[in-house]
Amino acid sequence: MFAKLRNKFLILNLVSISIMMLMAFSSIYIITYKNVSRDINKELNRLSAIERWPIMVSRQPKFEMNMGPARERTASFTIITDDKYKIVKVSSALDMDDEFYEAAKSASISKSAATGRFKYDNSHWAFMMKKNPHGCKIVFLDITPQHRILTNLIYTFLLVAAVMLIFIFLISKTFANKAIQPVEEAFYKQKQFIADASHELKTPLTVINTNVDVLLSNKDEDMENQWKWLYYIKSEVDRMSKLINDLLYLARLDDSRDVIYSAVDLSNAVENVIMTMEALIFENHIGFHYDVESGITVYGNKEQMEQVVMILLDNAVKYSGANGKVDLSLRKSNNYAVLSVSNTGEGIPPESLERIFDRFYRGDKSRARKSGGYGLGLSIAKAIVDLHGGRIYARSGTNEYTTFFVELPLIK
Repeated sequence: MFAKLRNKFLILNLVSISIMMLMAFSSIYIITYKNVSRDINKELNRLSAIERWPIMVSRQPKFEMNMGPARERTASFTIITDDKYKIVKVSSALDMDDEFYEAAKSASISKSAATGRFKYDNSHWAFMMKKNPHGCKIVFLDITPQHRILTNLIYTFLLVAAVMLIFIFLISKTFANKAIQPVEEAFYKQKQFIADASHELKTPLTVINTNVDVLLSNKDEDMENQWKWLYYIKSEVDRMSKLINDLLYLARLDDSRDVIYSAVDLSNAVENVIMTMEALIFENHIGFHYDVESGITVYGNKEQMEQVVMILLDNAVKYSGANGKVDLSLRKSNNYAVLSVSNTGEGIPPESLERIFDRFYRGDKSRARKSGGYGLGLSIAKAIVDLHGGRIYARSGTNEYTTFFVELPLIK
């Protein structure tokens, strides 16, 4: 699908550019042709006004147009005929036989016009005919150099057009790939998101359906013997509710028009989250150390800032391992507030560092849920940080510390 879209983009781009080039080159050619024709007509009029025709018209050519060095001298001759178009006199310095002049006369008369052009052998000629009751006078001018200029101009245009089209094709292909790539990535991410969401919803629905079947098959059992099936149902309903709430929250983050922003004391927000999480950290026997610089203020939404800290700290506790350690730091760095949350543990593989903020992404391919959750926490954190004009990223090493960094611009 995207290959066809890319090809259509290239074809449309090349067609539009080709039309513009054709119009530009046509305009230049028409202007040049008119100028050359005007100068030829002027020269014919000048020669026709001369009573005594010179043996050779010797002058510098008028059709320079920056096309190169001066061309060869132009040649002309005059034929005078009677009223029956029989040649009476020829004024010419050209070493031509009578057959040439007869052919030139016939070619001019066949045009049935006062002026015109014709080709004889490899030469191009222009003529002007003036009639009177006793016959006519026909002036001929060699326009081979001018014709060569126009022909070379056409070949030059074709060559330039071919080179430009190849160059434009390569550029258009590059830009087409860059233009389509975000759309293609968004499409596949959306497709993957729908597949993952369907998978996550399918599992609890299957569990609920199974437990309901068990309850229905044991109608005679009292409530006391059925409580564990109800507990399983309640547990899966809670998981589904959390998943749906997270998805709705992400959707609301995509449309942030209703979010209220103000000056937020980030130091205070981080300390509030720490106080909330201290009991959980103590129960999990996790070593915890934090260093929060006071008076750090950013522009944003306080609830969302606290949620980012909560997500990062909760993940650090979950993945720190038995008797693990968690470190939290908040400090100023240049014009940014830098929050870092580190934990011991297995670490994150290098190939997963770029994808850990994708929705439903998990480093383990088995998609185990030992630590709970659906892989949406870091996606929510990244969406919030992006809305606040900040940056979130992670660094990790195998069996070493995993550290998440959040950089937010300070209020100046």
